[in-house]
Amino acid sequence: MSPDQFPSPDTLRADIGDAAWVDVMQAVDRTYAELVDYQEQLETRNAELEALRTFLSSIMHSISDYLVVTDTADCIADASRSFCKAVGLPVEKLVGQPIAGFLSGTSSADLMTAISRTMAQRAEKTAEAELSTTIGPEPVEFRVSPRLRAGRKRAGVILTGRPLGELRRAYSELETSHEELKQAQTQLVRNEKLASLGRLLAGVAHELNNPISFVYANTHALEKYINRFETYFDRVQSGASRDELVTLRADLKLDRDLRNLRTAINGARDGAERVKNIVEDLRRLSAEGSGELRPTDLVQTARISADWVERGSKSHVKITFSGAEQCIAHARGGHIQQVLMNLIQNAVDAMSGQDDATLDIATRYEDTRAIIEVTDNGPGIPDSAKAKIFDPFFTTKEVGQGTGLGLSISHKIADEHGGALELVPTDSGTCFRLTLNRGDQT
Repeated sequence: MSPDQFPSPDTLRADIGDAAWVDVMQAVDRTYAELVDYQEQLETRNAELEALRTFLSSIMHSISDYLVVTDTADCIADASRSFCKAVGLPVEKLVGQPIAGFLSGTSSADLMTAISRTMAQRAEKTAEAELSTTIGPEPVEFRVSPRLRAGRKRAGVILTGRPLGELRRAYSELETSHEELKQAQTQLVRNEKLASLGRLLAGVAHELNNPISFVYANTHALEKYINRFETYFDRVQSGASRDELVTLRADLKLDRDLRNLRTAINGARDGAERVKNIVEDLRRLSAEGSGELRPTDLVQTARISADWVERGSKSHVKITFSGAEQCIAHARGGHIQQVLMNLIQNAVDAMSGQDDATLDIATRYEDTRAIIEVTDNGPGIPDSAKAKIFDPFFTTKEVGQGTGLGLSISHKIADEHGGALELVPTDSGTCFRLTLNRGDQT
């Protein structure tokens, strides 16, 4: 029907009446308003849909991890640009292809199993598989999530993959760097220990020279005694008379030599034992200390450390020990020896030239911890230096008298033992506290 065939409003109003006409016009207005509102809603929904499509597209183009959407037949429905770049195909050529065709190795079965279980259980799964990329197989960790339609109907899965090759290489490089750092630290500890040994060489030479000289002198005496006894026994074997032997014994002074013989033997033994003890202490001091943690007596370790510092020092410092007679810590003896030697040496150096220089080494237990404190009555550490005292290469000593590594290395050793090395506030002097795990508990 053409527009000119529609009845005019006047004709319609005449046919249906004025009241009915008003109702018709109101219904037309409502319908038109509803159509306009629906059109606005439709345009809004279309705009939102377009924005969502743009947003999803930007995600698929910018995401660095792999993102793959499959259908219920395990075929690719969409894929991120990172995945397309990895396999060397545009998304248009990927759509419709089975995801299994881009997997290699026996691990592909694990991913397909995870996909099947996700489809059946509608729960997320994780599996690792080798993805066939343009540069060869690449290990990828895939997280498989269910893809659902309206009414929670299964529509496929969403695969989110993170390449593991770069990550594993990074971990390998990190492990290598960590190992190199540990070796460098071990070398620093060794160098600091050698520096300490260098300061003690003069004292070691003096300590060894005395007992060795004593042993040497006693061996000369023993040789003289043996010559006299050999002369006497030669006359006995030749059949000399009793009177001749009595006279010869008196002339050779064998009775006196016999008394001195045991003294010479005991003296030689004491000297040899002294040398043995010095060598044993030196062996403990030079031990690398990189073995297993084991029960270590802090008192004995501190006494050995103090002895060696005293041997190599020209300063006269009174060193006292207080507290527990035995304090067992779970530690590497060689490393703790180095820490204590460093603390004692620093205290002795700080009190150089001080007439009333004293150093107290105290040990005690506190619950599960073994504690040793090294306290001196020296000038103390300036407030400006306390915050930096454990920093590498920081030292309060004169140039050329310290490396600035001793306290830094000692702090690191304590930390690696699960303990702590700290500067304790005092009214005068300096106090360092070393705290370790107690080692006498079963």
